[in-house]
Amino acid sequence: MGTHVTVPPSPGADGTVVYDFRRPMTLAREHARTLEVALGTFARQWSNQLMARLRVPTQVSLETVNLGTYDDYISGLPSPTTLVVCAVGPNRRPAIMQFPLESALTWVDQMLGGPGKPGAVPDRELTEIEQALLGELMTRVLGDLNYAFAGILAVDVELRRFQHSPQVLQLMTATTAVISATFSIAAGEHRATASLMCPAEGLIAVLRENGAPDQRSASQEAAEKEQRELLDRAVQNAPVEVAVRLAPVPVHPREVVSLAVGDLLPLHHPRSQPMDVVVGDRVLAQAVAGTNGSRLAGLVVNVKENS
Repeated sequence: MGTHVTVPPSPGADGTVVYDFRRPMTLAREHARTLEVALGTFARQWSNQLMARLRVPTQVSLETVNLGTYDDYISGLPSPTTLVVCAVGPNRRPAIMQFPLESALTWVDQMLGGPGKPGAVPDRELTEIEQALLGELMTRVLGDLNYAFAGILAVDVELRRFQHSPQVLQLMTATTAVISATFSIAAGEHRATASLMCPAEGLIAVLRENGAPDQRSASQEAAEKEQRELLDRAVQNAPVEVAVRLAPVPVHPREVVSLAVGDLLPLHHPRSQPMDVVVGDRVLAQAVAGTNGSRLAGLVVNVKENS
């Protein structure tokens, strides 16, 4: 018997609860699992995008996935907050990415070279310039949502606008079923909770069409989970050689043969251009030259998307 993520209806004034059997707010276990995998991938990509732009240690983790109504979701959001209103799917249905206004202001401060200390920027609505900076970042983040859901359906997310008051958003009827997910974000010293909401109708229909019932026993699931964890630990502990590489210099064989002690070999690498951080021939990040005590070091300034 499968487990479900259930959103209970709200109790009435006398404490009784009215349950609508025509619209049960339940999410089947196999559907929840599929969504958790996709949203977990999205969380990791979001973390990479923030780390590359903010240049601080960042981690985004998926916390919950729920099925409920649009009114339940909107009424549970703080005000003011940052609402990234999007359009998704072939029918361009509305979706929302939400995170605290303090987070948005802190991220903008860091992108402009500020310290990004929590509370350093007083809460206020974003200016047009700040919306442009944040919009560029969120466009990249939403692009990773397309990547995360590529194996399920083409979400084709498009950023439409920013809003700060959930109460003024009337994107759909109050009883419309929606999928919502919550994320925890740790960026440097800043901690926040974010959420993502999209209509459930089209997504659930695709999951029902593509998803076969899970027939594995509990022991099989446990064995597969243990195998994945063992493989993950083995990969994480495998030593690799990391190199910081300048741009290659084309030279003629005669120049290589005639090299002698004291010769100068121009590198043609601009001082303003970061160096590549590579494992084997794969570029993982970019870094600038720095020091760590008495040793040379590379300060990572951009992280490439890992696939």
